[in-house]
Amino acid sequence: MESLNEQLNEQMIDFAARLEERIDAKAVLVNSDLLPEGTLSSSSIDFPSRMVLIRRRRSESELDDDRAGCDGTITIPDVNVTRVSQMKIAIIKGMAEGKFGKGDKLICLTGMQRLGYIDSVFVIDVDREFEILAADDIADFFQAVKPEVFDTVLNIALELAAQGREGRPVGTIFVIGDHERVLQLSRQMIINPFKGYPEEERNVMDEELRETIKEFSALDGAFVIRDDGVIITAGRHLNVALESGKEFPKGLGSRHIVAAGITNVTDAIAIVVSESTGTVRIFRKGKIFMDIEKALT
Repeated sequence: MESLNEQLNEQMIDFAARLEERIDAKAVLVNSDLLPEGTLSSSSIDFPSRMVLIRRRRSESELDDDRAGCDGTITIPDVNVTRVSQMKIAIIKGMAEGKFGKGDKLICLTGMQRLGYIDSVFVIDVDREFEILAADDIADFFQAVKPEVFDTVLNIALELAAQGREGRPVGTIFVIGDHERVLQLSRQMIINPFKGYPEEERNVMDEELRETIKEFSALDGAFVIRDDGVIITAGRHLNVALESGKEFPKGLGSRHIVAAGITNVTDAIAIVVSESTGTVRIFRKGKIFMDIEKALT
């Protein structure tokens, strides 16, 4: 006999399948933590035709299990963020991979992991949710940086936001792409800790470098990263501010203002980790593209 949780999941998935057809959704995103083993192989469930599983990365072995009944997976970091933020992370990663883009509607199924069932359905209209894409295609958003580089830096930022450093919260800025223009509009606050090392030894794609990056995140200033992932410098002071009269949310500090400013005058993308709240914000063209909130503990 099916448990109550399994019955609820079936009903929510069935509803999403019908809603998918009605609104012509690009995909149905499902938090796989809420699907008991065997759900995907069930013959009694009417699955959406374009269902994408959201998996949290814990171990490589978990990434190789049965994918029957779904239209691909998106892996997100195993960090402590709100369930809505989990979906936001999945969506931006899906955009980077070319799965979603301008004009798409996405259905999201999520819930509280400790309860073990899907309890929420919401629809995201990409054009309305992400204002920047009203004028630009997602390809333009990533024109300054390789998607895999953006994905790696976002993972590092999310881990820093969730874990801090040695038990203490940290705040920092990663500026990716258009590095020559960024360097012209900034100055070095300390000796560049990456100077003199071969490029292959200072690329964010190298997992052995991750702890070093986290260690240097305690330094004042920003990381400047080339579009291919090579770290140019850390501890860089950005000599820009958001131009007068430009709208900006109240209550955000200097890191966010300079991140908005540098992306307003360059083609770079900036990712900011807030020291006070643990929120990660992504900036492009002087605007907040997305904020990812840390879950309350």
